[in-house]
Order: sequence, then structure tokens, then C-alpha cells
Amino acid sequence: MTATVTEPLTTADRCDRCGAQAYVRVTLNSGGELLFCGHHGKAHSAKLSQVALKIHDETSKLS
Repeated sequence: MTATVTEPLTTADRCDRCGAQAYVRVTLNSGGELLFCGHHGKAHSAKLSQVALKIHDETSKLS
């Protein structure tokens, strides 16, 4: 079994909703990927958890 490593988000990664720095990466079951700032990641978390294969959340960096 090979461990999946998720690359850390950088300041170049931007929210797909508003363009702010992304702190949440959502890998969709369909193979696509979405990036969200902390605000939009939280606002859409219920729906995202239904369609996500994986959610990489770095919002702890905001504290």
C-alpha cells in the first residue's frame, strides 16, 4: 500500500469562488479539483463532503 501525499497549498493557490488564498483543496469523485479560501470552504463544507473523494484542509494555519 502506497501512502498518498498531498502537496501543501501555497500562496499561489487561489479560491475558485473569490480569488483569496486557498486553504482547502477538494478532490472530487469525478477526478476534478476545487480550491477554496477558509470562508468558502466552511460555507460549502456540507455539500462538498457529499461529492468529495478527499478534502485537504489547512485552515488551521489561520489561527
